[in-house]
Amino acid sequence: MATLTISAEDEKRVKAMGFLSNKGTDNFSARIITINGKVTAAQQRCIADAAEKFGNGIVTYTTRLTVEVQGVPYDKIDEFQAFIAKEGLVTGGTGSLVRPVVSCKGTTCQYGLLDSFGLSEEIHHRFYEGYRTVRLPHKFKIAVGGCPNNCVKPDLNDLGIIGQYIPQFDEDECNGCKKCSVETACPMKAAKVEDGILNIDPELCNNCGRCIGTCHFDALSEGTYGYKIYIGGRWGKKVAHGRALGKVFTDKEEALSVIEKAILLFREQGNTGERFAATIDRLGFENVEAQLLSNEILERKQAILDARLHLTGGATC
Repeated sequence: MATLTISAEDEKRVKAMGFLSNKGTDNFSARIITINGKVTAAQQRCIADAAEKFGNGIVTYTTRLTVEVQGVPYDKIDEFQAFIAKEGLVTGGTGSLVRPVVSCKGTTCQYGLLDSFGLSEEIHHRFYEGYRTVRLPHKFKIAVGGCPNNCVKPDLNDLGIIGQYIPQFDEDECNGCKKCSVETACPMKAAKVEDGILNIDPELCNNCGRCIGTCHFDALSEGTYGYKIYIGGRWGKKVAHGRALGKVFTDKEEALSVIEKAILLFREQGNTGERFAATIDRLGFENVEAQLLSNEILERKQAILDARLHLTGGATC
């Protein structure tokens, strides 16, 4: 068996840079950030070349849409980073911080209700990069889903966004058809003609928008695009399903401000070592929701960022 020569201190130092120890060796997997799982052809070639030049030639993909190049020697880490930087690539994605953002392909998907690539990239720059030096009680994961199909499981992230297309029903145009095209189109069985009028059950409707434009009499020809936000999801040893905020946001900036308020709240009120789900359970969902829907926490933003909190952090992976 090979003798390991890298100290625990050095291993911890490079892990913070995105280099994770390959078990039983002095080599590391270099975790490359893709912003949202999207890379250019030139970046793909650069990653492949880096794997052959510095690693063992193997490239793997993580569940968080980052790319790992295996087998990078400790003494080649600086050279590796300089090599991939030529194509605008960086390593990272570890620690008790905002983690790389995960996105579905809603921008190009037939079911996509928002520009998931564009939104996730904006979140990446504002909160992954912008908050890169802000220590949190534990890791904070964000996912952007283009529609209620939930392909990236937004409700199993600390904060998840789901695209919405809210139907705008015009009761005056409804003819109460016995065979209602809206009712037929609804995959959730939320739309139903009762007593000669269409009714959409808000408890069943998930705002997928599949019904919009299906009424032959224009009773449901329009909808409003929006963002549904879940908080407190967690996947791992202890699974927790996130809960949706009661408000569906129709303004992107307002939705983005909720993300910032959630990060600030977690930093200020979370206990070191606990995930956001545990913070919410301890404080109470209604309490946290009220704070996220007000702007009071933003007024304390600088004080929260300046506070010496979570100097150790809770993330071990």
